[in-house]
Amino acid sequence: MKPLHYYLLGTGSWFLSYGVQAVIFSWLVTIVLRESPDMVGIAQMTLLAPVMFLILICGSLADQFGGKPIAIIGQSLAVVCVLSLAVVIYLELFSYSVLLIFALCQGCAQALVTPARDGLLPLVADGKIQRTVVQATLMQFGLQMLGFLCASFADDAGAVVILLFQSVTLSIGIVALSRIKISKVESRVREHHLIKYLWLSIKTGMQTVMQSPAMRAVLVLNCAMGLFFMSTYMVTVPLLLREVYGGGSSQLSWTNIANSSGLILMIVCLLRIGDLRRQGRALLVAHGIGALALASAALGAGFTSLLVSVGVWGFCGGLAVTSSRSIMQELAPSDQRSRTMAFYSLSFMGAGPIGALFSGYMSKWLGPEMALLCSASTMMVVVIAVAIWSSLWQLDLKKP
Repeated sequence: MKPLHYYLLGTGSWFLSYGVQAVIFSWLVTIVLRESPDMVGIAQMTLLAPVMFLILICGSLADQFGGKPIAIIGQSLAVVCVLSLAVVIYLELFSYSVLLIFALCQGCAQALVTPARDGLLPLVADGKIQRTVVQATLMQFGLQMLGFLCASFADDAGAVVILLFQSVTLSIGIVALSRIKISKVESRVREHHLIKYLWLSIKTGMQTVMQSPAMRAVLVLNCAMGLFFMSTYMVTVPLLLREVYGGGSSQLSWTNIANSSGLILMIVCLLRIGDLRRQGRALLVAHGIGALALASAALGAGFTSLLVSVGVWGFCGGLAVTSSRSIMQELAPSDQRSRTMAFYSLSFMGAGPIGALFSGYMSKWLGPEMALLCSASTMMVVVIAVAIWSSLWQLDLKKP
């Protein structure tokens, strides 16, 4: 198998596991533990918080030691976390505090894997970065959808069985990542200089990103996406399903499947269309329509209407994710890709903990429907502002 195939298999296992976790974690905190909206927000914030604090360091480590070993370490940590949670639940020792400990450790694994994975992609892409990004994104959300479907049986099979399946999936990915054959990264610093290197590495990466108007604009949109889209998806939508539609793991899974189906449909369209020229314009339009779709989900017109709104939201998200990642990958210097993509991930996932807390309290004070509407409206304001005051609308990476 080619390095790209092992890369897709290794990262694909992570996304399948992530799909399972997205449903199981929300199910455990909202349905099993029946926590209040603010406690749901705190739990999701705990899952996302390590990314905010560690991802820049992890991105620099991936540039220093190579993305392959860092990704393997992160995925191995995830296996330990999942198996430990399964044992705790089996022994009937599960509680909200245990879930928070799991979330914190799993968030650390996410911080290790994400920049390492993004830094590996250009090394296996054979120069076709945008197309490889689209292919990887298609696989990502396709396998996430499969993970959502597997987790939908949690009410019947129980959490332990689903968690064991998740740990096996992650283990297969570790084997695949270990077989990627790429040039070994030579350490550029001695161990006792590592802390100084990490600081200078992060500083250099920040300067690179801040000096690029296009990358700055992408980071602003990513922050808004983490604050108002991702947190809504992780906190407000599960609360909406519980309090308005009386849903369980099945309804959570079908909502996630609808979102991923929209993403996959968009990515299939992009594969047929080919490389986009106006990636910045596509990113802005996608976020604008996505905000409208999210607002329609707040109307409370029924579960089917909610699935349609979430599906359209996902369709727009497929374009937004591929466009933003392509912009960052193509503009990043070759020796700074991991740390540049770490800033990309930080802007999105780092804003998530704040957004999760915000969504939890907004849902508690105003109800989940009004919280959805507030998030959608604020996101639309940010999109309009970036379109007016940045150069993203005119960006053309393919222009000679």
